[in-house]
Formats: sequence, structure tokens, C-alpha cells
Amino acid sequence: MDNGPCNLLGEFLRARREATSPAQAGFLHSPSSRTPGLRREEVAMLAGVSASYYIRLEQGRERNPSPQVLSALARVLRLEPDAIGYLYSLAHPWTRPRIETGAVERVSPSLLRLLQLSPQAPAMVIGRRLDILAVNPMIKALYEGMTNIDNCLRMIYLDPRAADFYPDWEKAARAKTAQLRSAVAADPDDPYLHGLVEELTARSEDFRHIWARHEVQTRGNEAKELRHPTLGDLTLSWEVLSVSGTGQKFVALVTEPGSDSERALKELASTVAGQTTHRAATGTPVPSARPTGR
Repeated sequence: MDNGPCNLLGEFLRARREATSPAQAGFLHSPSSRTPGLRREEVAMLAGVSASYYIRLEQGRERNPSPQVLSALARVLRLEPDAIGYLYSLAHPWTRPRIETGAVERVSPSLLRLLQLSPQAPAMVIGRRLDILAVNPMIKALYEGMTNIDNCLRMIYLDPRAADFYPDWEKAARAKTAQLRSAVAADPDDPYLHGLVEELTARSEDFRHIWARHEVQTRGNEAKELRHPTLGDLTLSWEVLSVSGTGQKFVALVTEPGSDSERALKELASTVAGQTTHRAATGTPVPSARPTGR
């Protein structure tokens, strides 16, 4: 967990400085014995500020950098757009929109019906705290056997099968951790998010290592690789739609037409449909979109 909110800016700058190589910053030659990353003096020189000023930023003794300084630091540290937004929110926290801290997230009935209208594609609703709020039967079949599926971070760090389910586990873990960093920045007073970070910090050495990188990312459309125990390797495109006014995301997993992954999902959909028909014939309740009530 970060050591209090007052020096989050300094911790972020230090982490990104240490992750930026001299070559990335434009230094053609550097001593081979140096530690990885840029020195404070090098960042200050490239950003056009004094070394003493930059050191005060990292130490938390300078708390009001100008937009010009932030822009220069973002350029030197080669920050992506999500990380730039995070940098500005740390430097100017009063500009963040207010969020009702501690509010229970609920999925609207219309969104649950939309999940039910996606029988061929795995689909789910993810909350602003990265909780999995609702799923359709295809998601349940795709993630069958996984535990901790109430939250994206718990699933990837605490589920013993996660390393097999995600062929590139580190890539997936870093992406989800970067999304958690964005969620904490958007609502730094939410006790649930602080509790989640504390839980993962206590239970996962991998999380402690990746969290310390201070990487930032908001969830967007992206390709994912999964390894299903019976379907094999799948390549899925995560299509993400923001639900206005809630911070929730509607996520549908789709495949390339004619691909092996498409054929595998069709096989899965046929299995799910058969199970649904059997339940209907025997009077067993049919699971549909599942709200968690979180």
C-alpha cells in the first residue's frame, strides 16, 4: 500500500523514472555500471527544471507543479495517455470529479437483459472497482473451474489456475493492476479499494512487485489470449462499452470470423444451449445473467 496520499506523486515519478532507460530518454552512451533507469538529475535536465526542484517533487515537498512542468515530465518519462491523466490527477487532486464513496454497485435491469441477448458471445458487466457484477452463461462456461471470479484482481492473483488460464500471465496481471491503479486514482477515498489493495499486498508477492511499478491503464478494447481446459488456446477481442453515469463497463468477448477461436466458441455455445434445453425439459432453473449485488 502507498505510504499515505501526500506523496503518491513522488512515488509515481520515482517508479516511472526507474522504469525509463537512458536509451529511451535519448542518451546514446551511459556507464555500464549504472543502475537501471534515469537519474533524478537527468530527468530534471531533460524536463528543463532544476535538480533540487525535481528532488523536492519526488520527496513530496513540492506539491503544486505547473501544467508546463507536468507536460515536460510526461514527455521525458514517455507516459501513455492514461498515465498522463493519472499524473495530473495526483498533482491536482482537487480537479477530480466527486464519487459517492462506498456506494453499492448494482446492475440495471436493462443491462441484465442486454447480457441475456448475447447467447453466442461471452459477456459480463465489470464495476468501477473491477468487481465482476454480472455474467451470462457463456462467461460462466468459459471461466468454468476458476475461483475468485467476483473480482478481476482476485481472480488473476489468488486463483491457483490463473497461471494456466492466462498463457501470458504477467501481461494480463500487469494490465489488471494498471486498471486498479486508475480506479484508486479516480476514487482515492474508497475504503473498499484500499481494502482490496491491502488484501492483495498481504497475499501475493507478485502483486506487491507489479503494484510498485505504478503503471496506469483504463480498460479498453484489446486482444486477450486464454487457455481453456477443453477448448484449448483462444484469442478473443474484448469489446468494451462504458455504461453512462455508473463507471461500469459492458464487456463482450468476440472472435475473428473463420478462426479456430470462433469455432471453439460456437462449440461452447452449442454445449451451453444443450444444457439450457436439458434444464428446461427437466424443470431445473436456467441460469442467465447473474447479478452479484456488489
